[in-house]
Amino acid sequence: MMQIDHILTPERTFAGVQGVSKKRVLELIGKLVAQHSHLDPDSIYESLIAREKLGSTGFGNGIAIPHCRLEGCHKAVGALLQLESKIDYDALDGEPVDLIFVLLVPLEATEQHLQILKMLAGKLDQSSLREALRNAPDAESLYRIMTSEDDGS
Repeated sequence: MMQIDHILTPERTFAGVQGVSKKRVLELIGKLVAQHSHLDPDSIYESLIAREKLGSTGFGNGIAIPHCRLEGCHKAVGALLQLESKIDYDALDGEPVDLIFVLLVPLEATEQHLQILKMLAGKLDQSSLREALRNAPDAESLYRIMTSEDDGS
């Protein structure tokens, strides 16, 4: 089973991020992830935008999991952003978003990547976890909460 700490690092966990708009956040994600990986900020942004055009990755309860396949990406790379205030994200339930988990996967995305998405969605479906993430005072706490093992449910 894939653990979250295999894809998320403390360096790619960000608290109190200024959101503004979905487009700006995706642009920012490109820059932030590029700083802590060998990936290109523009390709990250363009691939994420292209994926959003297929349908919003904002899937309810203020959560978005933008994800895409990416040239030059050799293993799954995750990033977590806690936004300072909610932004409109065209989410499925129409609710604005303030927690974003980004997942970038290699072009030859496999079954494993679908499993990671399912695992993330399942984890972020727990209201107690979302509450804790929203209340995390800093990136360190945010990372700790996201990677802590849940109670085996």
